[in-house]
Amino acid sequence: MTITRCRINGSTFVGAFVSSTEEYSFVSSSMDSESIKLIENTLHTKTIALDLYDISLLGILIKANKNGILLSNLFDENDVNKIKELNLGINVEILKSNLNALGNDILANDKFAIVNPEYSSEAVKQIRDVLGVEVLSMQIGEFKTVGANNILTNKGLLINNNATDEQMAKINKFVGLNSTRTTANVGSLAIGLSVVANSKGALIGEDTTGFELARITQSLNLD
Repeated sequence: MTITRCRINGSTFVGAFVSSTEEYSFVSSSMDSESIKLIENTLHTKTIALDLYDISLLGILIKANKNGILLSNLFDENDVNKIKELNLGINVEILKSNLNALGNDILANDKFAIVNPEYSSEAVKQIRDVLGVEVLSMQIGEFKTVGANNILTNKGLLINNNATDEQMAKINKFVGLNSTRTTANVGSLAIGLSVVANSKGALIGEDTTGFELARITQSLNLD
């Protein structure tokens, strides 16, 4: 297990640039080789560099797990086909929703997803089918952007400090994990944008304090 405090593209909000599963890390084709090596060595994944209009913020615009990958509606079928041609053995679809910051609006591991409650029933069904997960629609704290403000892996769950006890209990029961409240990057509630994690490691924004780092690694069972 590897923990790395770092910057990507000069930013401590590393989750904006990377979407990772247990096997793959999806990044922009414009990402530099040093960052790619850092991602691979930390998360122990194979890096998939996607040339999707040379957009660097893939962590915000896609969501993936072992079963599938969903793309924002900013992409088109040509982009879907580019990914299908990689023969990754996963579902690939564009999410039919104008809530297109998928990484911000979907919190998911390989079995469960918590999603922005503004997603339509049709979008929720597509998320369930493509990612192969059970889905719960709710906000956490005052945030509907559940992916941007929380972290979920197959082994751990972190929720932002503004989450209520009732929300915490509901989420814990749904995913079968005991969550921990935290911040990252010196008090930021955008913990999902500050961290990229799977069950094998975590990239954590460089400004994250030692106290925050301990809470993150312990709750994700990476210590």
